[in-house]
Amino acid sequence: MNPSFNPSDLSRRSFIRSCCAAVGSTGLLSAMAQLRLMGAVAGDSAGDDYKALVCVFLNGGNDANNLIVPYDTSGYNDYAAARTTLSLPQSTLLPITPLTTDGRSYGLHGSVGPLGELFAAGKLAFLANVGTLIVPTTRAQYEAGSVPLPPQLFSHNDQQVQWQSSVPDQPFTSGWGGRLADLINAFNENPTLSMSISLDGQNSFQVGKSVSQFAVNRTGVVNLSGTGSAAGGVRLEALKQVMGQENQSLFQTAFGDITSSAIDTSALLGEALENAPPITTEFPEGRLGDQLSMIAQLISVAPQFGLKRQVFFARLGGWDLHDTQIDAHALLLDEISRGLKSFYDATVELGCEDAVTTFSASDFGRTFNTNGDGSDHGWGSHHLIMGGAVRGGDIYGTMPVLEINGPDDTGRGRWIPTTSVDEYAATLARWFGVSDTDLPLVLPNLGRFGTPDLGFML
Repeated sequence: MNPSFNPSDLSRRSFIRSCCAAVGSTGLLSAMAQLRLMGAVAGDSAGDDYKALVCVFLNGGNDANNLIVPYDTSGYNDYAAARTTLSLPQSTLLPITPLTTDGRSYGLHGSVGPLGELFAAGKLAFLANVGTLIVPTTRAQYEAGSVPLPPQLFSHNDQQVQWQSSVPDQPFTSGWGGRLADLINAFNENPTLSMSISLDGQNSFQVGKSVSQFAVNRTGVVNLSGTGSAAGGVRLEALKQVMGQENQSLFQTAFGDITSSAIDTSALLGEALENAPPITTEFPEGRLGDQLSMIAQLISVAPQFGLKRQVFFARLGGWDLHDTQIDAHALLLDEISRGLKSFYDATVELGCEDAVTTFSASDFGRTFNTNGDGSDHGWGSHHLIMGGAVRGGDIYGTMPVLEINGPDDTGRGRWIPTTSVDEYAATLARWFGVSDTDLPLVLPNLGRFGTPDLGFML
């Protein structure tokens, strides 16, 4: 059950918001009807195949400057001189051979061996220097203040919301994953489970107008507290009877319907997961491994719920490393690397590796130079995309010039993104089944940028 509908802690404000979302208004219903129609048109060309998008959010801001590192002698020497105490020994790097080259050589952090294997096998790609933008921006424009910039550029909360919404110049109303679900939900014929599932509570990414995110924890469905015992079962039945009563109040009726639906859906999902054949792929212990293992199980039961499209959200915190970065960052990269490799192997086991695409996102990158024992909040960063439908083995986008006060720097090595979140998201949305004409419904600012397809998807 989605914990946001727990009657014990539902505030008046969230109650009204939930009810309004359920009941809607004439204008909203009309708009959503148009979206579903457009989604149905997109479905005519995409067929009945299953597809899933899995967002792995690295909460806190990953230091991607130590994920992809210059490997040639001159490039590495410049990197080591700029990063000083944060630089990795060249001997520990895992050299990679991208399909295309910018004339430089690169290596990966030594803790991401499993990701290196997927990269070499063509199942994983990197996207260089992507971040939040309102319009394309150069260093000269940044310094002159001649173009609008995302508000609160180096703020965790603001940048998390902007990454997940893709519209930094507008008040938050929905995430791009939520708008994607609203548009594409017509692929799902009479679904009994939301196509948007979060493994780590509420998030901005999956907030939509008609498709609500459904929360599942790392071990299974979320049930009302106190309902696990025999006495709890009696209380649950009593609650369901109360929720099923007719009410004169529109809000009470909507609340009862929402709560009853969540309870019933949780019961159905719990039963499906319990009876599903076990997945034999082993996942590493830890928060991310548990989330990805549950996503694999949820994918395995999708047909039982009439789902042809799903959007998942997983999250791993701990990346805000202002100090003791070297050791902590290595542990985090090891956790995500092993977790993602196991997840890919699980999709192979399920026979759906070509239908599941996993991608990373984060608040921002981090400064190229050090504060002494860590790094501070940056801007552009590198991200990964994994799956059987990925044109892997390559680095897409443009790597920044790794030079303090260089052409891509706003100060201290806070790289100005050369690829926007909009372009990143659009490439994934096109693969997911959104037509080019409908992309602006998901990504309203996309027309300001030049590359709606970055080429990393087949």
